[in-house]
Amino acid sequence: MSTAALTVYVLMWPAIVAVVLFVISRGFYREWAQARRDGQDII
Repeated sequence: MSTAALTVYVLMWPAIVAVVLFVISRGFYREWAQARRDGQDII
């Protein structure tokens, strides 16, 4: 395996994790904001 391919493979995983964390955080924030608008607890 070439050095460039190995570098891309290793750096790909943190990028995927960052995208998944962003999507989860965005969904949580939207539900939290909706609960605040409705005057409800999030739990």
